[in-house]
Amino acid sequence: MTDTQPHATTAPLLDVTNLATWFPTGRGEIKAVDGVSFSLAPGEVLGLVGESGSGKSITGFSIIGLIDEPGRIVEGSVKLEGRELIGLPAHELRAIRGKTISMVFQDPMMTLNPVLSIGTQIRLALEAHESITAAQARERAIKALAQVRISDPERKVDFFPHQFSGGMRQRVAIAIALLHRPKLIICDEPTTALDVSIQAEILAEMKELVAELGTALIWISHDLAIVSSIADRVAVMKTGRIVEIGPALGVLTRPQHDYTRALLDALPSRAKPGQLLLRASGIADAAPPPRKAATANLPPLGSPYLVIDEAVKRFEKPAGIMRRLAIKSGIAQPVTSVQAVDGVSLVLKRGEVLGLVGESGSGKSTLGRMAAGITVPSAGTVRLNGQPVMSAGRSPTKITTRVQTIFQDPFASLNGRMRIGDIVAEGPLAHRLVTRSEARGYVADWLAAVGLDPAFANRFPHQFSGGQRQRIAIARALAMQPDVVVCDEPVASLDVSIQAQIINLLIRLRSELDLSLIFISHDLSVVRHLCDRVAIMYRGRIVEEGEAGALYADPQHDYTKRLLAAVPVLPMAAE
Repeated sequence: MTDTQPHATTAPLLDVTNLATWFPTGRGEIKAVDGVSFSLAPGEVLGLVGESGSGKSITGFSIIGLIDEPGRIVEGSVKLEGRELIGLPAHELRAIRGKTISMVFQDPMMTLNPVLSIGTQIRLALEAHESITAAQARERAIKALAQVRISDPERKVDFFPHQFSGGMRQRVAIAIALLHRPKLIICDEPTTALDVSIQAEILAEMKELVAELGTALIWISHDLAIVSSIADRVAVMKTGRIVEIGPALGVLTRPQHDYTRALLDALPSRAKPGQLLLRASGIADAAPPPRKAATANLPPLGSPYLVIDEAVKRFEKPAGIMRRLAIKSGIAQPVTSVQAVDGVSLVLKRGEVLGLVGESGSGKSTLGRMAAGITVPSAGTVRLNGQPVMSAGRSPTKITTRVQTIFQDPFASLNGRMRIGDIVAEGPLAHRLVTRSEARGYVADWLAAVGLDPAFANRFPHQFSGGQRQRIAIARALAMQPDVVVCDEPVASLDVSIQAQIINLLIRLRSELDLSLIFISHDLSVVRHLCDRVAIMYRGRIVEEGEAGALYADPQHDYTKRLLAAVPVLPMAAE
């Protein structure tokens, strides 16, 4: 699709014409980028959106010359200020990369060296393109950190990457990208894993810096709301091609292509809370297998079921013998502890979905792990239907299968050496929910219930996409026939359409199985869509709790107000 460039009187800074980047495989060439054309004016922000596999990241890598063998650019042109970049010798491309064009990656640890201080890394980035003394480099490094709003830069310039939070590391990566005042910055999903408030800060800072420096920006993302808040124009990619491009407001409110409309229809913010989302094909309508676990003595729906009472969790670094002796003699200070959860009381009613919201470090995941019987509370109790979730004694263990967990990263939570049929069957077999002769059919039923072909049971986790792996993780949790499921950021890194599939699956299975869910997330639009009630966590405590609609409409606590104000909002669709 051809570009419609609104800055016709300005010579383009970047001109991409018919770009094609292919990757050879045993089954033939994969056309990751297939005839992409667009241009970018100085100071303009272009949003490049699409699902995983659409080619948006490969387009960015192709522009900056980071395509590794056997991938190759087979045709096309990439001109920066009229200079052709494709085919440049490696040393000439290195002179441009980092100075005239910079890139900010999704994971800042791809950019930052964990064994070098931030000051050293900034000095090396400066020395790559200019002659500079160590004192000058340190001064520039401090200014660079201050520019991206890192407090106390004189001290933190000597920090190592692990001493920064995720949001701070991303700011450092942006500071390095801005060192040489580049004319073009390519940002590849730079805020995907960040809390909504940190994300809002980085978006605001990037807009200010673009305006101040006149830098052009390509913002690659699958989050349409973020793109709408920063981009002047939007290009929508599908299977390696741009299917629609134009002013951001026009594309996102009056989409012309069916694919763009489908992406917008998959967003939770475009549907009434609790409704099934559109563009969520792929989920089968197979009913889950009948329960074999005992269901007697369960309280009625709407009754208190999982009760957390004054839960506390402190994390302390264990001290060795010499350290303990030094503390006892007064030579060393006592080991400090981190109070992750600080006296939280919470009630989950049977059959409801309770959203647990807060920034990284608020204690929400730790509280969820205590609710699931994975983490031992330092104090307080967790009871399910009046019975403790964990045993008493010096070495408590989980004593119920009625609470299960779905984790954020299904690739980390699934054993890569086991076939998925064995992964799903392992728990039910161990707890005698099924016999070995029944296991194969039981697994097939659960795979069908989460929208997967039962024939996939013999495959390994690496043979599935991220969305499929998350469905496997859901099948594994539900195969244990729980009454309560703790969902810890289960859709955090998924594309909008795959996210819609998982949301629809949870809505359907909740209804069919009378499940109670604790849904932990920093995505407030997903929480609003799924949850009946919401609890807001801040520094280990619940600061506000209430019915979802009322809390979103009229938040009472200042922290809740700040969180909701930071959520990027898509412009309303035209009638």
